[in-house]
Amino acid sequence: MRCLVFALALLAAAATSARAQDAIPDLKGTWSGKGKSIVFGTNPHHPGSQTPDDPPRVRDIEATYVVDGQEGRLAWGRSSSTVANTQEPFAWAIASDNKTILGADRDGYFRITLISPDSIEKCYTHNGTSPNHSIVATCHVMNRVRR
Repeated sequence: MRCLVFALALLAAAATSARAQDAIPDLKGTWSGKGKSIVFGTNPHHPGSQTPDDPPRVRDIEATYVVDGQEGRLAWGRSSSTVANTQEPFAWAIASDNKTILGADRDGYFRITLISPDSIEKCYTHNGTSPNHSIVATCHVMNRVRR
């Protein structure tokens, strides 16, 4: 009988652990990080006189994403950088693995991986169809800002 009770206790602990792993992450808050971007042309976050036909340049960027709201697997907010306080809106969707996040803003797309509850790797791209025709790609780690 003791073995049966022990086995049931182990099964209950495993089920609780599995449910905790299945919890949708809470993304609300402010996320900040620095990284490098490859840029053709210019845009508010990467100013200059270059055109999309000029050679690409590697630029530093420090970005901030404020997740204002979240409903289940959907999150939304606004972004800016130290160069341009654009407050550009974005929309993100959390995949069923609770680690992969896809999203978009006015001119580009996100692929984000949740590293820990307070750390993400954010990859962002946009192609030359934006109004300024710039092309950008970047990936870097961002951390939740605790205040």
